[in-house]
Amino acid sequence: MMDAEMTVGDLTDLLSACNRDLPVRFAMNPFFPMAHRLAQVVQAVDETGRPVVYLAEGRDADTQLGHLPPEVAVELAWHSPVQAPPRRPRRTAGGN
Repeated sequence: MMDAEMTVGDLTDLLSACNRDLPVRFAMNPFFPMAHRLAQVVQAVDETGRPVVYLAEGRDADTQLGHLPPEVAVELAWHSPVQAPPRRPRRTAGGN
């Protein structure tokens, strides 16, 4: 992909490596990552007159599926990998 924007051809190439029977999800908002169902693909013209294709979520209440799995946000480079804090030694009943 040479251009800053992904093209339909780029998307087709990336999707062709995936299982055709898998559902498609749209990841949005790197600062509060959420997963959405894709509902429509619309070819139109943008504000500059350039032909574009829009991928849209649905309007149903269940279109937003919830938080994006953390490993997906890491893979997208939206979040850094997080490690659990080190465990502290447990205290005993005697206060030691």
